Amino acid sequence: MDVNKNSYTFTFSAILVIVVGASLAFVAEGLKPLQKENVRLEKMQNILASVKIEATPEEASEKFAKYIVEQVMLDNEGKISTAEDITAFDIDVVKEFKTVDAEDRSYPLFVFEDNGTKKYIVPMAGKGLWGPIWGYVAFEGDMNTIYGSTFDHKTETPGLGAEINQPDFQDKFIGKTIFDGAEYVSVEVVKGGSDVEGKSHMVDGISGGTITSKGVGEMMKRTLNVYVPYFKGNQKAAL
Repeated sequence: MDVNKNSYTFTFSAILVIVVGASLAFVAEGLKPLQKENVRLEKMQNILASVKIEATPEEASEKFAKYIVEQVMLDNEGKISTAEDITAFDIDVVKEFKTVDAEDRSYPLFVFEDNGTKKYIVPMAGKGLWGPIWGYVAFEGDMNTIYGSTFDHKTETPGLGAEINQPDFQDKFIGKTIFDGAEYVSVEVVKGGSDVEGKSHMVDGISGGTITSKGVGEMMKRTLNVYVPYFKGNQKAAL
């Protein structure tokens, strides 16, 4: 074969592209199970973190099975869904927020129990300044008082909106309530530097991260509104 011909160059390049492409596809396909498992474990860690349970990837499955005693799936009206082909854990709330119409979304709820004390964990998704934000908010047994929360983002500004994933911001929600008597009011995230001391339905936002902070507030108000019928029904049952 004449290696100086253009045909040789084109043939060699084509073979090289095919071989490299096939190799990359094979490797990517082989790594898919590992990637899915890592996503599953990270999700368990985040759910547990909202109730202040730390877990390494190696511990996540065991602790999740130990503490999460029930998984509930609600429809857009706050009614329990009886779908049998999917579990609450399977629901990707970020993906649903981006691709599924609001009336068709599914809403998971995770029930945590330790020494007879229950907490109720709500996953949520919304929009920050530059991209999606998400989180988990855990409620005390009264389904009103916030016990803990975790928030995260994909592309928010470091030092500003990105601070939603820091304890200094997340801990501000602890002890806040979403009902004012029987009325659902959620928790408003107000402009950074505001005086919210003693206000049970307000949280001070991040200075310089106003849009992302308000995105967290909007995400909570919109998402938790779906859970209100379930919360109120169970609050009455507990009386």
